[in-house]
Amino acid sequence: MSAGLRRRAVWAGIPILFVLHADWWLWDDPRLVFGLPVGLVYHALYCGAATLEMMLLVRYAWPAHLEP
Repeated sequence: MSAGLRRRAVWAGIPILFVLHADWWLWDDPRLVFGLPVGLVYHALYCGAATLEMMLLVRYAWPAHLEP
């Protein structure tokens, strides 16, 4: 994968995470997963995905002119 395509793919993850953040489909769901509400488990996984997205942004989309 070329650097430009990789950079665009990483930037495309931001609006995807933005849409997935509003988990309106789990608001009234009473299920438990591992003894926790399903919405809480969803947000824990979402935080992991956001962390991965930030790691990829720093690695592949960081502007070169900001490096020392």
